[in-house]
Amino acid sequence: MFDTEVWLRHAPELHAYDYFGVLIAVALLEWIVPRRSAGDSPGQRWMANFGATIITGALLRLLFPAAGLALALVCADRGWGLFNRLDAPGWLAFAVCVLALDFATYTQHYLLHRFPVLWRIHRMHHTDQEYDFSTGARFHPLEAFYSTAMISGAIVLLGAPPAAVLVSQLLTTAANFIEHANVRLPKRLDSLLRLVFVTPDMHRIHHSRDSRESRSNFANTFSWWDRLFGTYIAQPAAGHDGMQFGVPGFLERKHMRLSWMLVEPFLAKDDGTGRSRRPSGTPGDAARQEH
Repeated sequence: MFDTEVWLRHAPELHAYDYFGVLIAVALLEWIVPRRSAGDSPGQRWMANFGATIITGALLRLLFPAAGLALALVCADRGWGLFNRLDAPGWLAFAVCVLALDFATYTQHYLLHRFPVLWRIHRMHHTDQEYDFSTGARFHPLEAFYSTAMISGAIVLLGAPPAAVLVSQLLTTAANFIEHANVRLPKRLDSLLRLVFVTPDMHRIHHSRDSRESRSNFANTFSWWDRLFGTYIAQPAAGHDGMQFGVPGFLERKHMRLSWMLVEPFLAKDDGTGRSRRPSGTPGDAARQEH
């Protein structure tokens, strides 16, 4: 079905076109049809959010040199995983693995909100006090290591075809920027799209300061996982124009700075329910009184 050598040869270009093409397109749409105002410090936020993704990308290359497509090629060469042992049609293996990898992404995201230790490394993503395409770049390196390890495990278990892994990566990257877009879609179009795909209005609810809403809508590309597992909320209680973003206890402007973003997992305990408590006697207690 796919010439994996050709896909591998052009994978870097495909990733670049996907990343920068979608990013530019979403940024333009935010300028043309914004859902909400951009806030009072977009430049500072964008620099910090993309600064985080630059650091994360560099560290991932060092620690996971054989992740994603490279790992799938190793599995195919050595016969590891389910579909490298089954005599299944190529199209079936491709389709099942694209869906399964998206479900794995849903699962690892759900777990980030389920366990306090994982929530602390994911919390940086939610402490963004506005919501736009740059929020899709705001992930702590520790979360990136966790997510990469989880998806790598799924690739090995499935024996996912390299082409399926590449398509999954391209979909995930595009969806990440699209679902975080500060874009106003017509209601009818949003309703139709979210029958299959995660839309900005659907995922925006996940970033609500309301703890019930922030523990919903975990899906990345395909929206049906939330409906299947009862984690779907259709609309925010305060409406899209009235909802607030961020995590209680992390609402100071300093949390928009890259330095504070990187140390956020170690600053305070927070269980993801909207209650934040600071451990006594920890280093940085005085610093936390800065603002």
